[in-house]
Amino acid sequence: MKEIIIATKNKGKVNEFKEMLNGSGYQVTSLLDYPDSVDVEESGVTFVENAILKAEAISKHYRKITIADDSGLSIDYLNGAPGVFSARYAGEEKNDAANLSKVLTELKGVPEAKRSARFHCALAIASPEKETFTVEGICEGMITEKMEGENGFGYDPIFKPRGREVTMAQLPKEEKNTISHRADALKKLEKGIAQYF
Repeated sequence: MKEIIIATKNKGKVNEFKEMLNGSGYQVTSLLDYPDSVDVEESGVTFVENAILKAEAISKHYRKITIADDSGLSIDYLNGAPGVFSARYAGEEKNDAANLSKVLTELKGVPEAKRSARFHCALAIASPEKETFTVEGICEGMITEKMEGENGFGYDPIFKPRGREVTMAQLPKEEKNTISHRADALKKLEKGIAQYF
């Protein structure tokens, strides 16, 4: 069975990838399985650049096929922020609660019509022998006025996907995994992944 390393230590992302790649015939591991993993500085200015940096560095280090994801939330009213700074929007330490609170504070009093936003996901798959392949996925929606839901992670409790009456954090994970930005990108990746091996 061929191993794919998911280049993240984020348990929420790891679980989503494992569920989405379940039955694919690949053994899915992550940096949680590699305690000696290298830290890769995400110095890119786009999601795609950061995904490539992570995928290529981890693939080179372990000599294995690696998928890296860089994703985040872009809010139109905030000129695309938090964008590539989504994970550390409220400060250097990754803190979901602080990030959520900051976004809600910045959008306080902003009418629903101006709360449009989207989750963006860039995936890069890298191998020591092949050229890196990238895809992007998007999930359109809007920012709610308060946090709702216990599922998911990150900005899920304040993001209502287009066509849904509840937040991403209120959706069953099976439904989220069919409409999310990561699912959109992964569907595109799956089309190219077979040729990649």
